[in-house]
Amino acid sequence: RFSGTFVGNAESASPAAATSPPTVAAATLPAVPTIPVVPTIVGVPNTVAEGVLNPSEVKPPASGTRRARVLYDYEAADSTELALLADEMITVYSLPGMDPDWLIGERGNQKGKVPVTYLELLS
Repeated sequence: RFSGTFVGNAESASPAAATSPPTVAAATLPAVPTIPVVPTIVGVPNTVAEGVLNPSEVKPPASGTRRARVLYDYEAADSTELALLADEMITVYSLPGMDPDWLIGERGNQKGKVPVTYLELLS
């Protein structure tokens, strides 16, 4: 059996300890600084987590890559996207934290984001 040194021990509770402390208005409490939280993904550069993709820095996962057939031509909007031609075959994979409507596509040594709706995913 433990001695009466623990706060939760009924034997050591005095009537003064049983009363709750007076409530303090929130305005009198000191402000607690907030720290911005930036999600990081292990093995993926922070540029992807922040929404900016540098395709040359993205490494494909060890597993989870799939082949896909391109259904329609797609013109890349910027250097983070991969332009597509209908009926070509590319390798695709997703990254944690990435928009589910997009995948990373690879064709040879070219990489970039591709819209899922333009692809037929193959097994």
